[in-house]
Amino acid sequence: MILRVLGVWCLLAAAVTLIIDGTQSISANSWVATPLGQHWYNLHAASLNVSQAAIERHVHPALWDPVITYVLQTPTWIVLGILGVLLYWLGRRRRRRQVFSN
Repeated sequence: MILRVLGVWCLLAAAVTLIIDGTQSISANSWVATPLGQHWYNLHAASLNVSQAAIERHVHPALWDPVITYVLQTPTWIVLGILGVLLYWLGRRRRRRQVFSN
Protein backbone atom coordinates (compact mmCIF):
# COMPACT_ATOMS: atom_id res chain seq x y z
CA MET A 1 0.00 0.00 0.00
CA ILE A 2 2.89 2.37 0.70
CA LEU A 3 4.19 1.98 -2.84
CA ARG A 4 0.77 2.82 -4.26
CA VAL A 5 0.52 5.96 -2.13
CA LEU A 6 4.02 7.04 -3.21
CA GLY A 7 3.08 6.29 -6.81
CA VAL A 8 -0.04 8.46 -6.59
CA TRP A 9 1.98 11.30 -5.01
CA CYS A 10 4.54 11.09 -7.81
CA LEU A 11 1.77 11.13 -10.41
CA LEU A 12 0.19 14.17 -8.75
CA ALA A 13 3.56 15.96 -8.68
CA ALA A 14 4.02 15.07 -12.36
CA ALA A 15 0.62 16.59 -13.17
CA VAL A 16 1.47 19.76 -11.23
CA THR A 17 4.82 20.19 -13.00
CA LEU A 18 3.16 19.54 -16.36
CA ILE A 19 0.60 22.26 -15.62
CA ILE A 20 3.37 24.65 -14.56
CA ASP A 21 5.31 23.94 -17.77
CA GLY A 22 2.11 24.34 -19.77
CA THR A 23 1.31 27.73 -18.31
CA GLN A 24 4.89 28.89 -18.86
CA SER A 25 4.64 27.66 -22.45
CA ILE A 26 1.46 29.62 -23.03
CA SER A 27 2.97 32.82 -21.66
CA ALA A 28 6.22 32.36 -23.62
CA ASN A 29 4.51 31.31 -26.88
CA SER A 30 6.93 28.37 -27.16
CA TRP A 31 7.32 24.99 -25.53
CA VAL A 32 8.92 25.21 -22.08
CA ALA A 33 9.95 22.01 -20.30
CA THR A 34 11.77 22.46 -17.02
CA PRO A 35 14.32 19.68 -16.43
CA LEU A 36 14.43 17.73 -13.19
CA GLY A 37 17.91 19.05 -12.41
CA GLN A 38 16.66 22.64 -12.52
CA HIS A 39 13.84 21.90 -10.11
CA TRP A 40 16.22 20.07 -7.77
CA TYR A 41 18.71 22.95 -7.95
CA ASN A 42 15.98 25.48 -7.20
CA LEU A 43 14.71 23.47 -4.21
CA HIS A 44 18.05 22.56 -2.60
CA ALA A 45 21.29 23.09 -4.53
CA ALA A 46 23.52 21.75 -1.76
CA SER A 47 21.90 18.32 -1.81
CA LEU A 48 22.41 18.10 -5.58
CA ASN A 49 26.13 18.75 -5.14
CA VAL A 50 26.40 16.30 -2.24
CA SER A 51 24.58 13.63 -4.25
CA GLN A 52 26.94 14.06 -7.16
CA ALA A 53 30.01 13.80 -4.92
CA ALA A 54 28.64 10.78 -3.06
CA ILE A 55 27.73 8.86 -6.20
CA GLU A 56 31.02 9.60 -7.90
CA ARG A 57 33.03 8.68 -4.80
CA HIS A 58 31.11 5.71 -3.40
CA VAL A 59 29.35 4.12 -6.38
CA HIS A 60 31.13 4.84 -9.66
CA PRO A 61 32.06 8.07 -11.46
CA ALA A 62 30.69 6.78 -14.76
CA LEU A 63 27.21 6.42 -13.26
CA TRP A 64 26.81 10.16 -12.70
CA ASP A 65 27.95 11.51 -16.04
CA PRO A 66 26.04 9.55 -18.67
CA VAL A 67 23.15 8.08 -16.66
CA ILE A 68 22.09 10.49 -13.94
CA THR A 69 22.97 13.56 -15.99
CA TYR A 70 20.59 12.31 -18.70
CA VAL A 71 17.81 11.82 -16.13
CA LEU A 72 18.43 15.29 -14.67
CA GLN A 73 18.09 16.84 -18.15
CA THR A 74 14.74 15.10 -18.76
CA PRO A 75 11.58 17.13 -18.06
CA THR A 76 10.38 16.71 -14.50
CA TRP A 77 6.88 15.58 -15.38
CA ILE A 78 8.22 12.69 -17.47
CA VAL A 79 10.55 11.44 -14.73
CA LEU A 80 7.91 11.74 -11.99
CA GLY A 81 5.25 10.19 -14.22
CA ILE A 82 7.36 7.14 -15.02
CA LEU A 83 8.39 6.79 -11.38
CA GLY A 84 4.78 7.10 -10.25
CA VAL A 85 3.51 4.48 -12.68
CA LEU A 86 6.35 2.13 -11.71
CA LEU A 87 5.71 2.54 -7.97
CA TYR A 88 1.97 2.12 -8.40
CA TRP A 89 2.51 -1.00 -10.50
CA LEU A 90 4.90 -2.49 -7.94
CA GLY A 91 2.41 -1.87 -5.13
CA ARG A 92 -0.62 -3.28 -6.92
CA ARG A 93 -2.68 -6.04 -5.39
CA ARG A 94 -1.97 -9.30 -7.01
CA ARG A 95 -4.78 -11.62 -7.94
CA ARG A 96 -4.95 -14.93 -6.24
CA ARG A 97 -4.57 -17.77 -8.63
CA GLN A 98 -6.73 -20.74 -8.02
CA VAL A 99 -4.93 -23.91 -8.81
CA PHE A 100 -6.95 -27.07 -8.97
CA SER A 101 -5.29 -30.42 -8.73
CA ASN A 102 -6.80 -33.86 -9.05
